[in-house]
Amino acid sequence: MIRPRALTALLWIGCLLGAGSALAQNDEPLPAKKVFVYTTAADAQKVYLRFAILDGYYLYRARFGFASGSDSVTLAAPQFPKGQTHTDEYFGAQEIYRGKFEIAIPYKRTAAADTLALKLSLQGCADHGICYVPQNWDANIALPPAGAASTTDPFAAPKEKPFAASPVAATTDDLLPVDQAFVLNARFDKPNELTVGWQIAPGHYLYRDKLTFAAEGKIELGRASLPKGKPHKDENFGDVEVYYDYVEAKIPFSRASASALDVVLTAGFQGCRENSVCYPPSEQTMALVLPATSEFPAGAASSTPAAAGPVSEQDQWSARIVGGSFWTMVGWFYVGGLLLSFTPCVLPMVPILSSIIAGQGGTVSTSRGFLLSLSYVLGMALTYTTAGALAALLGGQVQAIFQKPWIITLFAGVFVLLSLGMFGLYELQMPTAIQTRLANLANKQQGGTFIGTALMGALTSLIVTTCVAPPLVGALAVIGQKGDVVRGATALFAMSIGMGSPLLLVGASAGQLLPKVGPWMNAVKASFGVLMIGMAIWMMQRVLPGAVTLVLWAVLVFLTGVFLGAFEALPESPRASRRLAKGVGMLACLYGALLLIGATLGGDDPLRPIPERVLATGPVGSGTYRETAAPKLEFRKIQSVAALDAALAEARAAGKPVMLDFSAEWCVSCKEMEARTFPDAGVIGALKSFLLLRADVTDNNDDDQALLKRFHSFGPPTIAFFDTHGAERENFKLVGFVPPQEFSAHVTQLASL
Repeated sequence: MIRPRALTALLWIGCLLGAGSALAQNDEPLPAKKVFVYTTAADAQKVYLRFAILDGYYLYRARFGFASGSDSVTLAAPQFPKGQTHTDEYFGAQEIYRGKFEIAIPYKRTAAADTLALKLSLQGCADHGICYVPQNWDANIALPPAGAASTTDPFAAPKEKPFAASPVAATTDDLLPVDQAFVLNARFDKPNELTVGWQIAPGHYLYRDKLTFAAEGKIELGRASLPKGKPHKDENFGDVEVYYDYVEAKIPFSRASASALDVVLTAGFQGCRENSVCYPPSEQTMALVLPATSEFPAGAASSTPAAAGPVSEQDQWSARIVGGSFWTMVGWFYVGGLLLSFTPCVLPMVPILSSIIAGQGGTVSTSRGFLLSLSYVLGMALTYTTAGALAALLGGQVQAIFQKPWIITLFAGVFVLLSLGMFGLYELQMPTAIQTRLANLANKQQGGTFIGTALMGALTSLIVTTCVAPPLVGALAVIGQKGDVVRGATALFAMSIGMGSPLLLVGASAGQLLPKVGPWMNAVKASFGVLMIGMAIWMMQRVLPGAVTLVLWAVLVFLTGVFLGAFEALPESPRASRRLAKGVGMLACLYGALLLIGATLGGDDPLRPIPERVLATGPVGSGTYRETAAPKLEFRKIQSVAALDAALAEARAAGKPVMLDFSAEWCVSCKEMEARTFPDAGVIGALKSFLLLRADVTDNNDDDQALLKRFHSFGPPTIAFFDTHGAERENFKLVGFVPPQEFSAHVTQLASL
């Protein structure tokens, strides 16, 4: 049964105002049945309504409704012809019909029936201002005998051609123009929801994965919610899903203001005619007016009403690629990359580049430092862009490709090798041939050549920067899901340059900050050698147990204190710098000892070496400890799509919402979420009614990939939310690190819907 759309209060106000205007002019309105005249007919598959509307009147497409009053007859989606776009004073841009047109409604009989009792709803207006109230009419339509074939137009007299103005009723073998084969219609159903539909001509279909949406105006579109299509084996694209007859997409959006807004929708699509040709990828545009709303939060510059939910940040970045101008897109993603450069995932690149420049061993001019850093940044950007685009097209994780333990171990070994070169230790117990090769390798990678520096930038961009962030996901989604490689890759490149911009400052300032050649240079190189070993430990903590990496940190910090002279006696009249070095060295040794104690107690965080769960209740060494009762989130681990479906079914039966957290051992932002966000009391309180699930995708096996693919995720940290009915709320999906206050507010908003 096809239910008519519910009328809003605004619609009734519009009708009353229109009727009042007409009465004020003493115009006697014609009865609706004399204005909106129609006839009916049927063949073995469809019933047909042919309208002949009087001049000066029109009907709204969105106000049609059809229902079967016969128990033995069911109706399918109606097939509408393309109408006219009309800007309505009260309802904004609408699709309307004038004059003659035809609507076809497929039907099925569940038993012998020779008549359909059709219940028809419609509404229209007159050009001079009157709007009729909604009409509800009944029609009895005679049906042909079951099994009868339909070879002619049911309205036509013998040898009369079908009504040529209607693409739905056309039976000619000529190929329809693309805008008649696939008729676009769009409307705003809610203050923050856009509905986009296509009327698909008989014998044609649309590809589900080829539908794209962009809007020009002061709105930003979120991710479209599409119905499941019919499986189809395509000789060009393999196993795909397609739509027949009619399809509608629901798209949430954020708006810039509560006032009415002019919007231009651009919808991309591709379809085929069955057993015939396929149309090339096409676009249709439609001008719309977004009505004003009273639901917009007071004082907000860009927001979304709570009833509709937010547009996810990654979807906003994706919309900037698809719908924005080229240079605006580049600017947005450059700024996004610049902000990412200050995250824990990108900051380690600063000491790497500094070590490369310091490894020059001589005076580094400002220009040479800048060119070295530019080589590093360009190598990072080009490789990051290429790898990201390929990973998106192939549907794989960006990070996991280069997070295999052997790759991380090998690269950590390179950092240790470079540090030994800075310490000047290559000659110790090594044959001359090995010394020469290692020294040459270190010199090349430390900046002896611009190619070596670019190579180091390329490697570190893939292995060190392991964060998934909304700008990155937005770009990868455009490449992988919408197929726009050029704009998506350009966005990735702009983001990479933004991430590397602070590194250009590091390189340009190297000539001013680094000491000139002399004894100080050896101390500087040794300091950077310590940093390189620290980088190696930081990388290995992704594959080693936490306690083991804490021991490694303890050894590094303790030995650094020893080399600073913590246990060396000061001369009679020591310089201030010598006193400072000894003091720092002693603090380093104390901190190293604390790290070692923390490792023995089961700690794994260098910033919090003593586990919070352990509190000493007696003097040190008494061995008396107690466990704290601090609340914490309890996650249920899932390892496959089947386990997820089972957990969702269980939550649905219990009426509980669900949060699914994607995590991995090598994910830096995941550890940050675990340390800062999830222990927060506000977050724990907001999630108290949720079933908490966690998918650990460290191994990146087939089950991990299947879970990530289901949620269109390019890696952790990604957090998906489900309502109490088990439906995913895609516009609430979170990507990247989220601070505690923002996270708890996000969950609270979801729980209030």
